Amino acid sequence: MHNAMATVRRTSQEFNYQLVITRVYEEGEEETLDEDDESENLTQVLVTFLRSDPSLFTADDELQLLIDTALAFRSGTFDGLPTIAFRDPDGDEDDLYEFVAGVGVNAPTMTFFETAVLKAMYERKHQKSSEKARDADLKKLMWNGRTPRRTSDATHGRPGPAPTPSARETAINVLSNQMANSHLTPAAATPAPQRGSASQSSAPTSRRDTEDEQLYGRTELSEDAELLWFDYEQDAFAVQGIYKINIVKSLQRQFNYFLVAEEDEYKVLAHELTPDLNCKWSKKFLSFRWNFQPENTPITAWCVRFHDEEVYDRFRYEVNRCLWETANAISWDKAKKEDTTYAAETYKDQDVEMVDVEGEEEEEEDEVAEALSEDSGEEEEEPQTGRVRPGKARLEYVDPNDSDASSVDEEENKFYEGRNEHNSGMVVGHRTDRTFVLRGGRIGVFKHAKPGEVGVKHDMTVNQVKTLKGKAFNPKKMMLHDQDGAMVLMNPGDPHNLYKMDLTVGKVVEEWKVHDDIPVSHIAPDSKFAQGTAQQTFVGTSSNGLFRIDPRISGNKLVGDQFKQYVTKAAFSGVATTEAGHLAVASEKGDIRLFDTIGKIAKTALPALGDPIIGVDVTASGRWIVATCKTHLYVIDTLIGGGRFEGKLGFERAFPADSRPTPKRLQLKPEHVMYMGSEPSFTPARFNTGPDVNETSIITSSGQYIVAWDFLKVKKGILDKYEIRKYEDAVVQDDFRFANDQDIVVALKNNVLMANKKELKKPTRKSLGGPQLRSRVPESSEIVNTGGY
Repeated sequence: MHNAMATVRRTSQEFNYQLVITRVYEEGEEETLDEDDESENLTQVLVTFLRSDPSLFTADDELQLLIDTALAFRSGTFDGLPTIAFRDPDGDEDDLYEFVAGVGVNAPTMTFFETAVLKAMYERKHQKSSEKARDADLKKLMWNGRTPRRTSDATHGRPGPAPTPSARETAINVLSNQMANSHLTPAAATPAPQRGSASQSSAPTSRRDTEDEQLYGRTELSEDAELLWFDYEQDAFAVQGIYKINIVKSLQRQFNYFLVAEEDEYKVLAHELTPDLNCKWSKKFLSFRWNFQPENTPITAWCVRFHDEEVYDRFRYEVNRCLWETANAISWDKAKKEDTTYAAETYKDQDVEMVDVEGEEEEEEDEVAEALSEDSGEEEEEPQTGRVRPGKARLEYVDPNDSDASSVDEEENKFYEGRNEHNSGMVVGHRTDRTFVLRGGRIGVFKHAKPGEVGVKHDMTVNQVKTLKGKAFNPKKMMLHDQDGAMVLMNPGDPHNLYKMDLTVGKVVEEWKVHDDIPVSHIAPDSKFAQGTAQQTFVGTSSNGLFRIDPRISGNKLVGDQFKQYVTKAAFSGVATTEAGHLAVASEKGDIRLFDTIGKIAKTALPALGDPIIGVDVTASGRWIVATCKTHLYVIDTLIGGGRFEGKLGFERAFPADSRPTPKRLQLKPEHVMYMGSEPSFTPARFNTGPDVNETSIITSSGQYIVAWDFLKVKKGILDKYEIRKYEDAVVQDDFRFANDQDIVVALKNNVLMANKKELKKPTRKSLGGPQLRSRVPESSEIVNTGGY
């Protein structure tokens, strides 16, 4: 490989510059470089010949070209390295010089060089300084695939090989792995008719259009919109320009869609439409925000803004239709109308619906405006004090004011040490004021601080759970039972049996065969607070059945006349009970069934939105349900608001088909997700609860963060108000202390602690404390140290 030095050099004539390529010889080769005065050199960069022939150079090993649009200058990538390419307007028609960044030269350096070339080109074309040139003005000078012309004459040249993207586009491409393959190719000249679009074309489809459609898919909708990328360093969405935003249906796979951005017939972004995008709509700002995380690349946040409400509504409808089809693998047009209507209502804007709290509406608008402005105006917060002390296989956060911080309980260390295990589950006691944490085959018991104080202390450890025959097993799930004096355990290797552990002795004392043919997948108390009573029966589900379990009956413990089984695969994924014993049963398909009793059909069936539900909880009264999906929560009001059964709950009577409750969708803002460093993956959310306690909060976690929503605000339609706290390790599970809405018990992978809700903060870059990402994508008209791509 041959090296060269690329230089932008000022000439004696104002507004004219040269692009100079000088051969650089390795040690031992002939040296032809002299010590010329470099005062007129604006910038230099080391490059390596890619596809250029070194013999094209003059005898003095230097190529000098006037910087002009006739160069057909362009930049791109080769094997992940930045490249530049250009023509010689006075050379042969097929001459193309192409170079790749030399050793030690990164993308920002090449972007700097590209900017210098474009500024020089701008000054020659406009005969004025480029100091005030806008990014869009410079970008227009990049070769666009058409025949270039000299600025001062009509000399023509034939276009070179296929175009490559600009350095700025390349920076964006690195953040989207699907843009690095076949997506950077000419788009179809005429898009296919667009569903519901006012700009549908009735022109006949050309052969070229057909070939492009077969290769890339069919364009379902195409709209002009402003594309923005969230700038981590500037803490704001940065405008990338006006693009054609397309929804493209793949012809390779059914129910597979892409969001594609195009400019001048070239695709610059292609993101697959999936629920993991964390999509968020705002009608107030006519915007659509989402996250995207290419493989082995930091997560990013994007936004498109539309010029009018009609276009916004059309685009929102189409994106939501595509997401629903992708999740459910059913055509929107062939689904039940009531189901698609329900989905459309659920996917609507996530702006404030109704507010009667003073100042809330203004605050809500300000927050969205801040994200779309140049400066978010975030308040700096004091860093968390204290120190992190390593224990055996654990990390413990130690309060610096604790006089006993230097002593570590030996018995507690035994719970954490060895075996390469980590905490995997947690239940909070109702009567004993203790928390039980599952770690492999051990159960750690942690005593809560007395009322008014915050903290937990290790009390004891059940060292290894074993069957009555002495066979050790690691429980899959556990549930407190019989006044918190017993624990019901599920053995993943024996799903037809349940095991009762007496917590006073720390041993399994009974084994219960539920049914020979029906495995147990989930269990729940008979009613909301039954675990703190002497109630012996409880609820169980299989993948497609709901039943009551009574340990007191002989033989199989499944109560035969309290058993409802579905013929089709229901894929039940969770069950919760109200104080009255009504049941909410969720599924992996995303539907929720509401029962007033076991053994009968559900009173209400809320259709599947397609997102698997991984956990469900319900308020004591049964009025509200929270269902947890991977990237968001659904909060559902079960009160029937009209008709014959107005005032009843969906557990008691069926909702009219045309007035099913619309779920409120709770999710993290895409820009906050970017600070956190990875896509959301929520643990099952819970309401704070207790007898005669009003539910005021919803708690969940994702990665190293616990997240709490103000439930009172959620009920008013204020969905973006959440607080958050980061921990030193991943959160396994969190829940409120029983009959308390301030103290939160948190099980990390290698620690158990208690936090006060006041310790949670409004999410900002400072409070979220995410990873240090690269700086923002540089504009072509300015120099930004991006840290490399």
